[in-house]
Amino acid sequence: MLVLVRHGRTDANAAHLLQGRLDLPLDAQGRRQAELLAAAGVAREADLVVCSPLRRARETAALLSAEVVIDERWVEVDYGELDGRPVADAWAPLWQRWRADPGYAPPGGESLAAVGRRVRAACEELRQRATSGDVVVVTHVSPIKAAVTWALSVPDAVASQLFLDVASVSRITMGDQGPMVHSLNETWHLA
Repeated sequence: MLVLVRHGRTDANAAHLLQGRLDLPLDAQGRRQAELLAAAGVAREADLVVCSPLRRARETAALLSAEVVIDERWVEVDYGELDGRPVADAWAPLWQRWRADPGYAPPGGESLAAVGRRVRAACEELRQRATSGDVVVVTHVSPIKAAVTWALSVPDAVASQLFLDVASVSRITMGDQGPMVHSLNETWHLA
């Protein structure tokens, strides 16, 4: 199974800012969320734990496993000039543009299609290993959405219609018929 974990909260999450490639640490609540993920045993049976190179993902992953493999393909989307801006200022126009054209990239940023390509490649590489055991990936909202669109064999633009909480877990099983979304946005461990 491919177990996709979104990192714990940061100050930017709490302030409703686009983080993208900003390399921010977890805040106190985010550390607590990561501890709850660990206590829930999210990675207890994992054959492999992979994570984004960004600090918030690395800090979350470090609480789940002593051995973590960094994979650049799981880094968050690059919002370019929009990094650090309030979500409310950029979100609606950005998602409308991405829905119309997943190849669109904000100035200095990255397109959803580019995120989809790199995440699909990472998923395909992990597919066999996730068929025979659990592979945990600690990453960000956009790569998780891209992995779900890969599993569903739907266009990249569908990602804009998915919602994921911080410190949530989503699961993709690998079977004879291919990948299947088993769960999306689990947050039971945070209660």
